[in-house]
Amino acid sequence: MSISRWEPFKEMMTLRQAMDRLFEDSFVRPWRGYEGAGVYLPLDVYTTKDAVIVRASVPGIQPDNVEITVEGSTVTIRGEIKAPQEAGTFLLQEQRYGPFSRAIDLTLPVQADKAEAKFENGVLTLTIPKAEAIKPKVIKVKSA
Repeated sequence: MSISRWEPFKEMMTLRQAMDRLFEDSFVRPWRGYEGAGVYLPLDVYTTKDAVIVRASVPGIQPDNVEITVEGSTVTIRGEIKAPQEAGTFLLQEQRYGPFSRAIDLTLPVQADKAEAKFENGVLTLTIPKAEAIKPKVIKVKSA
């Protein structure tokens, strides 16, 4: 039997992590752990010099079953992951099935009419060009 020194701060960090997780599960991401709450759609959103890129992992979905709308600077992605029609009783079910919807505000003006979406290997990539008004302008200086 070994004797170890009690470190109260180490235990407090564990309590803090538990409280953070409780708060996150309850308020920040309430869809975790609730059956029938649908599917959460994780996104990556980043900007380039000319566009805003939105990437979403949607494995097992046909491109025709995804609806994308851009209204102002708000992008909404909707769809549904259908459950397999196999007969049997699940021993373990971790995959989520059902409808999903995710709306994000880009906080900058975009050109919705020039947006392009492509679907490759279960990843949806939406490219939305930035509005001309916010692109930096280069002004040439002329000598007299």
